[in-house]
Amino acid sequence: MPRAGLSHDAVVRLAVEVVDEGGASGFADLTLAKVAAKAGVAAPSLYKHVGSLADLRRDVAVLAVRELTATGASATVGRAGADALRALASAWRQYAHDHPGRYAATQVGPDPDDPAGAVARDVAAEGVQVVVATLRGFELPDDRVIDAVRAVRSGIHGFVLLELGGGFRMREDVDQSFAVLVDMLVAGVAALGAPVAAPR
Repeated sequence: MPRAGLSHDAVVRLAVEVVDEGGASGFADLTLAKVAAKAGVAAPSLYKHVGSLADLRRDVAVLAVRELTATGASATVGRAGADALRALASAWRQYAHDHPGRYAATQVGPDPDDPAGAVARDVAAEGVQVVVATLRGFELPDDRVIDAVRAVRSGIHGFVLLELGGGFRMREDVDQSFAVLVDMLVAGVAALGAPVAAPR
């Protein structure tokens, strides 16, 4: 049966359902036809509410980034330094396990030259600020903050991506390996904030 009262927000929510049902590849495999089928309408009917598949994908990504940002902010409130970074890493990993399709949507960076991507860029910037705040306790020099943000994001995302894709098949405990990874990230970020000894 067709969904009554379709709107832009309703179509985005239906798209999120489609993405979630598709697992880790759900975002990449998102189509207007799949959303229309879930809504019980013909695909052209969706154009009353979204301009294109690209627009819909961007809206799904914005929703997912907002969720991941809120998840990270909630996990790190009242924490600092290594404790905050460990909490952020665990929260991101759990979100990825709970919503693999949505998590994949958070990894698409907005086009800096696309006027239609202004909201996506603002939301992405908010997400970066959560990581910056998480790392504040390490007292990093200003010129190393973005390096640390990128390293943390890359390390956690790489691990999670391999994990979700079935890349860890050995018997050793994956949770323990993740803890080791996060310890390495903590040590690496701390090293960026350590003063460099003057040459003798």
